[in-house]
Amino acid sequence: MNDATSPARRSRRKPFSSMSIRNRIALYYTGATAILIAIVFAAIVFTVDSVVYRHLDEELLKEATETLHEAHIRKDRFESFSGADSYDDDVFDDDDFNERHHKTRHRDLDSEFIQFVDAGGRVVRKSSSLFDNVLEVERGNSGTVFRNSTIGSSTVRLVQLQLTGRDGSVNGYLSVAVPVRGALLVLRDMTTIVVVSFPFIIIVLFVLTRLIARQSIRPIDEVIATAETITQSNLDQRIPLPANRDELYRMSVTVNALLDRLQQAFQREKQFTADASHELKTPLAIVKGTLEVLVRKPRTVEHYESRVNACLAELNRMARLIDQLLLLARDDFHSMKPAIMEIGLTAPLEAVMVRMEPFAREKGIALALADAPPCQVKVDPSLLEIMFENLLANAIKYSPEGSAVEIRIERQESGVTCAIEDHGIGIPAGQLPAIFDRFYRVDESRSSTTGGSGLGLAIVKKLASLQSIAISVKSESGEGTTFELTFPS
Repeated sequence: MNDATSPARRSRRKPFSSMSIRNRIALYYTGATAILIAIVFAAIVFTVDSVVYRHLDEELLKEATETLHEAHIRKDRFESFSGADSYDDDVFDDDDFNERHHKTRHRDLDSEFIQFVDAGGRVVRKSSSLFDNVLEVERGNSGTVFRNSTIGSSTVRLVQLQLTGRDGSVNGYLSVAVPVRGALLVLRDMTTIVVVSFPFIIIVLFVLTRLIARQSIRPIDEVIATAETITQSNLDQRIPLPANRDELYRMSVTVNALLDRLQQAFQREKQFTADASHELKTPLAIVKGTLEVLVRKPRTVEHYESRVNACLAELNRMARLIDQLLLLARDDFHSMKPAIMEIGLTAPLEAVMVRMEPFAREKGIALALADAPPCQVKVDPSLLEIMFENLLANAIKYSPEGSAVEIRIERQESGVTCAIEDHGIGIPAGQLPAIFDRFYRVDESRSSTTGGSGLGLAIVKKLASLQSIAISVKSESGEGTTFELTFPS
């Protein structure tokens, strides 16, 4: 099993993935801030440590310089005691040395330890504060050495100076040390405060960040609460917009727009279902009623024939309606794949005109195709014939008896156009944008006389979109209507 999808891996991810967004924000922010605070605290401790030791080193170096000056130890005199059996008591007398040591002690140092060592490492003189202790000497180091050392159980800071003669030979070493107990206590206390306060700061920061995150994402909670209460009975409910025009405001606007589209789609589907149910029940009711009347008593052959023909007409109408509904349903699910090919535009148009001629002749309507130049278009021939059939059927239905339906084909810069113009009652300007909606009728009272279902123009619009054909309509009440198809170049 792949480790990435194993139950163990999923169980390890589950606690974090189920964490609320406010907790994740607080955790991310607190984690990043904790790292920064830790870096700052470490820098502070390191800086304070450096400053403390630098101050001690400056004081130690100053004390060592003053000790050499006050004791009147000159390089030419000091070099005389190297390897000698006796020393100049005027310079190295213990009492005099300690007295000068206490007089010259710098006030910034609580106590210091001074020690002279010859080149061989033997202690020549030392301050009385050392008692039986000696300071460790690093022989062979020619520079000024600062380091930590110990005297008994105490830690001291020490500076070591190398003393040389005129000939450059090493005659001895001067060591000056001072206890660092106070400095270490300061550093330890500061470190303790940092270590103890760090988790407390992180906890407080997490709590405050979570409160801020909760306040900041409150609009998201409102979106969730509103979305949970929306059902088909209250699709008009919307999410309150935040006061600040930030990302949450944009999200609320986007969700409200989505709800608008859902409400419109639901209303259309609801209307579609109601209208389809009505349209299908009407022919079934007519057929059922006609057949019930026929079986009540014997009828003449002519009566049976007329009633059966009426039932067949209603069944044919219902079959056409079902075919149109299925066509729209397939298009809605993008299952239709038009077979685009290059054809002459007049061929499918003339084929449809032949099929529609009997219906036009019944109303005394003439179908007139104006002379047109040969025009090649890239379309699906079968879908194009469905479009022409619906447009011509629509023009015949709403044209007065004895009028004409004119068809014109023209070549323009934008492409080839085909216009179908009738001289019927026309469509009011305010209703033009809705004529391509399913089951929409300009006048509901016409449905019983024309037999229209309100699906023809919706189908034309869908099929035109599938083939990248632009469709437009112009109409004036009482003057007629013109549908124009523009095929791409």
